[in-house]
Amino acid sequence: MMVRRAFLVFAVAIAVCACSKPDKETPPAPSAPSAPPAAPRSITVATTTSTRDSGLLDVLLPRFREKSGVEVKIVAVGSGQALEIGRRGDADALLVHSPDAEEKFMAEGHGSSRRPVMFNDFVILGPKEDPAHIAAIKTAPAALSAIASAKAKFVSRGDSSGTHVKEQQIWKSADVTPKGDWYKSVGQGMGEVLRMANEMGAYTISDRATYLAQKKSLALAVLVQKDPALVNPYSVIAIDPKKHATVHADEATKFVDFLLAPETQKQIAEYDIARDGEASFFVYPPK
Repeated sequence: MMVRRAFLVFAVAIAVCACSKPDKETPPAPSAPSAPPAAPRSITVATTTSTRDSGLLDVLLPRFREKSGVEVKIVAVGSGQALEIGRRGDADALLVHSPDAEEKFMAEGHGSSRRPVMFNDFVILGPKEDPAHIAAIKTAPAALSAIASAKAKFVSRGDSSGTHVKEQQIWKSADVTPKGDWYKSVGQGMGEVLRMANEMGAYTISDRATYLAQKKSLALAVLVQKDPALVNPYSVIAIDPKKHATVHADEATKFVDFLLAPETQKQIAEYDIARDGEASFFVYPPK
């Protein structure tokens, strides 16, 4: 009797367990998908080789990144090429030094703003022996005319950069069309042109900042300078998002504002790449 009662209790327990067990395990509720990580904020700035080769951007950009959280990708080319990059909408801002070309760019509607940032000057460099005897000449057109008359070696950037455009303007003012074996148009940036002119014992035109950055490795001397025709202004241009929808307009505006901020202007004015007390760039008086 007791055995039978125990068996019945055991059978009831088995039945209860069987009834309470689900036919199929319920899968866990899917967790909400995590939000994708935010894309890093960044802009592309097309600029001249002179701002890169002078080392100025190595000083300025870390401060901009720290203050804004925006990374800057630099494309260093001649001003003409930088403006073409802007025309394609492949940059968010430009930092260039070719005033006539910049005005045309703005007239075409590619830029939403163009602001003067700084200036330096061009210098005419050459071997210390100075075979064309230009050191005593005060104006750039007369100096280039003397170089052409002597058929002394001259290396031109030949790359539609701001420096190349300035050189062409000076040749035109001198009423000279440079041609012949003495004139080498090489299609290179400023740093490479300085090295080539140095190796060849040739004359060339350089922005002062890039020359100062490489001065210690060059045998070239500054032979003509301080002519008003050699002033070299730089502007920053924000690309217009109405013309190019892919532009990061807010970040580009932050970059423009950063360059024009008083603390940045002070840093530019104090920048001395050669550490010889000679400023590499100058800033405009505050308005």
